[in-house]
Amino acid sequence: MFEPSVSGGINAILVQLDFGEGDYAERLAEFKLLSSSAGTWPKALIQGKRLAPDPATFAGKGKVAEIAAAVRDHAAEVVIFNHELSAGQQRNLEKAFDCRVVDRSALILDIFAQRAKSHEGKLQVELAQLQHLATRLVRGWTHLERQKGGIGLRGPGEKQLETDRRLLGKRVSLLKEALKQLERQRAVRRRARTRGDMLTVSLVGYTNAGKTTLFNALTKAGGYAADQLFATLDTTSRRLFLDEVGQIVISDTVGFIRDLPHALVAAFHATLEETAGSNLLLHVVDSASPDRDQQIDAVNRVLAEIGAADVPQIIVWNKIDATAASPGVERDEYAKISRVRLSACTGAGLDLLRAALTEAAREHSSRNQVPADAFS
Repeated sequence: MFEPSVSGGINAILVQLDFGEGDYAERLAEFKLLSSSAGTWPKALIQGKRLAPDPATFAGKGKVAEIAAAVRDHAAEVVIFNHELSAGQQRNLEKAFDCRVVDRSALILDIFAQRAKSHEGKLQVELAQLQHLATRLVRGWTHLERQKGGIGLRGPGEKQLETDRRLLGKRVSLLKEALKQLERQRAVRRRARTRGDMLTVSLVGYTNAGKTTLFNALTKAGGYAADQLFATLDTTSRRLFLDEVGQIVISDTVGFIRDLPHALVAAFHATLEETAGSNLLLHVVDSASPDRDQQIDAVNRVLAEIGAADVPQIIVWNKIDATAASPGVERDEYAKISRVRLSACTGAGLDLLRAALTEAAREHSSRNQVPADAFS
């Protein structure tokens, strides 16, 4: 039995099965935080081991019966799987439980929908949700297959499924066009910021690694930071003055997570381009997390997906206050700074990061300088 995470949350049953993939405990801890961030009240956790998912119900007959009993016992309104479900599996499970069934992708999309504040963020989330929904329209919604006579509304004999798919397609096209316009506007602003060969830096990292806390500590921006997943969705950029080199541009970006829904990556492509167009990435890592190595890998996979794999990185080993580590700087075999150990919360080591940024800005400036004899 879980304690309530949010007052007035939705009663939920959580399901995570072990298919022998490893890091089970870390995935489970993350799943609980995801469900809490979505505003649910977890009433029970159903676990089990399987060699492979059941094609019809994902969990298998016996486990489905166990989950159904938990739904009845706790008057649950939703069952959340920490796995990807096919449309058919979702449909079969909803019949068995007589309540909503949500998979991992839908859960993450719901959290994004709650967090989106800007106009662009809301458009991006809606696009991702509709693209996810499009996969559910293929065969999962049998009630949409019924013929509906719609005099003056649709062509004779057109099925409700076909109508919904057509309307969904039109809305997706409108959203993509609106986002393209916003993308063009952002590109103009980005060019204006970088016209003077100013170093551009993006904070990236796993969700809840402390990016916004670090951004606020460096820039005094006062952005919303909280101990929850995906507290930041909208990219925020600020100028940061550094002694000796002047101003640089630093941006706070959305956090990543393992198995991030592809629809979400596609919808946020324009926002994530800010990252790919940067001169330097500060890859913020929660050094206190036992899952940090897997989290680093997950972030690097997303960076590769958005075309940012070749942007130089400095690892920011954050939250050293929770590990009793000391502030410090590590260099690679080329004497370049590869890692800075600090605590964004206490401020320990921030001076080292500023020095690292100063060094990077100086190198960037020297690379972009025009030789004196270039015009002779």
